Amino acid sequence: MELITAELLLCAYGEGLFPMAPDEQSDELDWFCPQERGIIPLDKPALPRRLMRTVMAGQYRLCSDEDFDGMMQACARLTPTRTETWISGRIRQLYGELHRMGHAHSVEVRDRESGALLGGLYGVSLQGAFFGESMVSHVRDASKIALVHLMAALRQGGYRLLDTQYVTPHLASLGCVGVPFAAYKQQLDVAMQYPARWPGDVSLGALKSELEGMM
Repeated sequence: MELITAELLLCAYGEGLFPMAPDEQSDELDWFCPQERGIIPLDKPALPRRLMRTVMAGQYRLCSDEDFDGMMQACARLTPTRTETWISGRIRQLYGELHRMGHAHSVEVRDRESGALLGGLYGVSLQGAFFGESMVSHVRDASKIALVHLMAALRQGGYRLLDTQYVTPHLASLGCVGVPFAAYKQQLDVAMQYPARWPGDVSLGALKSELEGMM
C-alpha cells in the first residue's frame, strides 16, 4: 500500500483527485474523482443580494488561519443531524501538514467581542486553484459569509478556479454549478499555470473593493 504523504496529496489535487476517509476512526483513505465536478465561477459570481448585504454589514470578524486545526475540528464535529464524518485523524494530520507548507487555509467567522468561532471553511491552495474541503455554521449564514469572503480573497489573489468537489443545494444557492470532468480538467490545467497568492487578510476592510465588485 502506497503511503499517502502531503506531497502526494498535492500531486493528486493537480490531477483532479481528492481523498476522504471511510469514517472518523479509520486510518484508510479512499480516492475520489467525480465525473461531474462542482465549481463556483470567480469571474461572474451569482450571489443573493440579501447575503451580500449581510456580508457588507460586517457583523462578524473574518480572519484566515487563526486556528486551522480548530476549523477542521469544527467541520468534523458530530451533531444530531450529522452522525458521521469523513474527516478522520489521518485527514487532520495530512491537511495540517499542508497548512504548515502553505498549501491549506481556513476562513474563520468569529464573534467580534469574544473571538468565539462561529463558522467557516477550509481548503487546499495549489497554484491558481483552491479546493474547498468542508464548511460549518454555528450561527445563521456563517459558512456562506466565509465562502463569499473566500471568493473575494481568491479574486484578489489571482486564482482561476474554485473547486467545491460536488454540487449541493447549499452551494448551488451561491452560484455553484456542475461541469463534466473533462471540462473541469481543462480549467484545472490552466489554473496550474498561474502562481496565485493567498491573501493573509480576508477581513471586510481588506476585501471591500472586491466584495463591492461582486454585488
